[in-house]
Amino acid sequence: MADRETLDVYAARAAEYNKIPPSNTQDAALAGFLARLAPGAHILDLGCGPGLHAGQMMAEGFTVTAHDATPAFVEAARARGVDAHLARFDDLDAAAAFDAIWASFSLLHAAKADFPRHLAACHRALRPGGIFFLGMKLGQGEIRDDLGRFYSLYSEAELRAALADAGFSVTEAVTGEGAGLAGTVDAFVLITARRS
Repeated sequence: MADRETLDVYAARAAEYNKIPPSNTQDAALAGFLARLAPGAHILDLGCGPGLHAGQMMAEGFTVTAHDATPAFVEAARARGVDAHLARFDDLDAAAAFDAIWASFSLLHAAKADFPRHLAACHRALRPGGIFFLGMKLGQGEIRDDLGRFYSLYSEAELRAALADAGFSVTEAVTGEGAGLAGTVDAFVLITARRS
């Protein structure tokens, strides 16, 4: 179930969010993710926001399907030429449809109780050997930021265990710090895994 307050924040600040350029860390992560894929691979951008990453993927020759639960973000992504669909995490019901899934700081808005179900859906949606990218903030518990957005925070060890339980093998994990829409500097982890 998507958090209504979080969706309302993104709807109200969609234009502002659309102007935030990807960081050098995000660009490097995307380049590394794409380098693992065959030319023309089919990628699901899960929680695509305004479609910045999806647009970059398409510019590199990949086929991209994008999902987001915020109508303004879907419109912005479509304006970039992205095949974007209004969808929540629970709407992902595909089976062996994608070569890779890019979930960059999207699944952190899912409640901890729902996280295993969403990881299982991502596993099911990937073809055997498919690549899964997960960007998450590090910490403990479930919180709201100063803007009212809901977050589930994990340690790297917790995320590795959750991915293993869902049938993924972690191939790389990179940690760092960065500022987002709320302006706070937060610790994060970028994990790349493969569908076993």
